Amino acid sequence: MKPQTDDPIAKSAAERLTIFADAVIAIALTLLALELPIPHGDTTEAMLSSVSDHGKEYVAFALSFVVIAAHWRAHHEIFPYVRSLGGRLISLNLVWLFMQVLMPFATRVLTADGAFAPRFGFYALVQVLASASFAMIIREVRREHLYRTEDPPRVFAQSLTRSVCLTAVFGISIPVAFLTGGTGAYLCWLAAPIALAVARRVQDRRPPGA
Repeated sequence: MKPQTDDPIAKSAAERLTIFADAVIAIALTLLALELPIPHGDTTEAMLSSVSDHGKEYVAFALSFVVIAAHWRAHHEIFPYVRSLGGRLISLNLVWLFMQVLMPFATRVLTADGAFAPRFGFYALVQVLASASFAMIIREVRREHLYRTEDPPRVFAQSLTRSVCLTAVFGISIPVAFLTGGTGAYLCWLAAPIALAVARRVQDRRPPGA
């Protein structure tokens, strides 16, 4: 099936969705930064001690910043190739954006006091839904032939593989958190780069268009 000629109205709609997504991501990152605790102290030692006391909040901020940035980058890899917004593409994008906006709240939950497994599980679930919804976005673009080129760009398959891997890694970490109640769940997250590297190697061996 050959791609249809670009409709200026459809092209404009796709561009507006990208601009809207950029704005939502900017808001999510701003909300993430606004929740950072401010260190206090009358001396250098007291200030450093305050920074140390809030270390988990700063680490969680850095983690969530990287995660949101990765989601944004994936979105920008895909949407330059999108020529129109057919099917369920708008709805799936709204679900994906909802997960991005929810991430600052999930970050606060992760660093709050209380039972570890539910807090960790909620944060991981947000990541699962974000990655899964993006995988569905790519699938919708491919299924409805909403891309500009003759064949699906290779970046579609690469991004889909990444999204599926991240969905699996974060999904597995949820039951691990309830079973181990601690470090083991975070080790699942550390396995994400390894899983992505393996997936990339497998993807590189596939013929174009696979």
